[in-house]
Amino acid sequence: MSQHTAGHFRLDTLRNQRKDPRNNKICRSEKQTMKFKEKEAAENRDSHVARKKARWTCSLVGASLVGAFGSSFLYGYNLSVVNAPAPYIKAFYNASWQRRHGQPIGADTLTLLWSLTVSIFAIGGLVGTFVVKGIGKFLGRKSTLLVNNGFAVAAALLMACALQAGAFEMMIVGRFIMGVDGGIALSALPMYLSEISPKEKRGSLGQVTAVFICIGVLTGQLLGLPQLLGKESTWPYLFGVIMVPAFTQLLILPCLPESPRYLLFEKHDEEGAVKAFQTLLGREDVSQEVEEALAESRVHRNTRLVSVLELLRCPFARWQVVTVVITMACYQLCGLNAIWFYTNSIFGAAGIPAEKIPYVTLSTGGIETLAAIFSGLVIERLGRRPLLIGGFGLMALFFGTLTIALTLQDRAPWVPYLSIVCVLAVIASFCSGPGGIPFILTGEIFQQSQRPAAFIIAGTVNWLSNFAVGLLFPFIQKSLDTYCFLVFATVCVTGAMYLYLVLPETKNRTYTEISQAFAKRNKAYPPEEKIGSLVMDEKSNGRSGADSSCTLNNEAKDGIV
Repeated sequence: MSQHTAGHFRLDTLRNQRKDPRNNKICRSEKQTMKFKEKEAAENRDSHVARKKARWTCSLVGASLVGAFGSSFLYGYNLSVVNAPAPYIKAFYNASWQRRHGQPIGADTLTLLWSLTVSIFAIGGLVGTFVVKGIGKFLGRKSTLLVNNGFAVAAALLMACALQAGAFEMMIVGRFIMGVDGGIALSALPMYLSEISPKEKRGSLGQVTAVFICIGVLTGQLLGLPQLLGKESTWPYLFGVIMVPAFTQLLILPCLPESPRYLLFEKHDEEGAVKAFQTLLGREDVSQEVEEALAESRVHRNTRLVSVLELLRCPFARWQVVTVVITMACYQLCGLNAIWFYTNSIFGAAGIPAEKIPYVTLSTGGIETLAAIFSGLVIERLGRRPLLIGGFGLMALFFGTLTIALTLQDRAPWVPYLSIVCVLAVIASFCSGPGGIPFILTGEIFQQSQRPAAFIIAGTVNWLSNFAVGLLFPFIQKSLDTYCFLVFATVCVTGAMYLYLVLPETKNRTYTEISQAFAKRNKAYPPEEKIGSLVMDEKSNGRSGADSSCTLNNEAKDGIV
């Protein structure tokens, strides 16, 4: 065959290949694969740039610290502040009763009044959990925290002035109002922190709630020392101190931005949301954050906030609800309250003088705070799952060791010291994961329209479990003595196993990605995820943004998430 003829043959073959539809399909497939790889590489570059850009700013740090100081700090402070002045408060109850009735108060009546003073804090917390959704819907996250300071100031005045007024009822009512403040704070603050933080910092910022709870507990223990305010003449000032964080938050928080997601989703204020993003992230270019939020906003444009009953019935959020309920129940039922009950007797058995025990007890508050700070530093590297599962697992291990040590503490002189180590290890294990991550998870695993109802469910389980522990623990302790720790070890093991089997990792994932991870287990996909897939298909087929938006709005019409 001549060279000229061979050239014509190759040319004809090429033309035939182009005409063959199978070759066209192969060509298109290769082009689509290349486009997909290019798009994936671009997304990876964007994600890398976003991670580099995500940094701590003064506004972000200020909003988290001031928000937590006036909220979760007060919750922790009120958990521990009643312990040191308890004998003086009981004496005040007796004196008030005798002044009114002409005879001393009965022992059973005094016990009842004191139990009511302690436990009514949890009842107030439950009430606060129920009212936070209504307040947050109309006022926003930041304004809810600001209004909540009114409860703190009112409670502080009632409890600080109760001795002067000679009315122990003021003390009880003040504790109830302080509980309402705590219930609102533990719902509104994690929601606010979750919505203002970039996903690369969401875990660390969310852990601020737990850190300030621990700092509040430590501050209550410290100020309750006899050398400071834990004396008969000065104990009312312990409750007056509550006004300091409240007024600090009232002065500084108004200067900081509202949650941009609240502005975008519930106020439809896109300009305000962009400004809030810019202030919080410390840069002008917030296009990626606004793009992600707007994509979710378009889906939720015609949706409304769901009620608690609707969320409980929703098939798209079934496992999210179960996860929050189990996590919050384990948070309260894991036995940390039992540790506080045994601390003094364990330290006494180790040979520490009774007058020195209050100072040694400060070490427990210090360990709590350090463990919470450690968790905040490593949570974005290790993730939520390892810290939660590891925390509950280690608690179960040390509870078992503590049970053995308490049973055999008379057998050898070093065994009581082993008990002290186990107590500190249980506290550190709790605060390194289970002590703060449940609040973060509640904000992460639900969509915007589900989040307020989810925090109501989480708060209800939290406060009811708190109340149940306070009510039932004396009977458990009386029946089982030191073996009561085995009950709590069982709770910890159950929680760890459930989280290992069910909970996906939420680190560095968007709310939509987390929802999709749960959708596989729920075997039901929310409408917004189907819409998101439709939009991606339209974009890949070359349809315009306006057409995509139109389709999106039609699909989302009359939707209830």
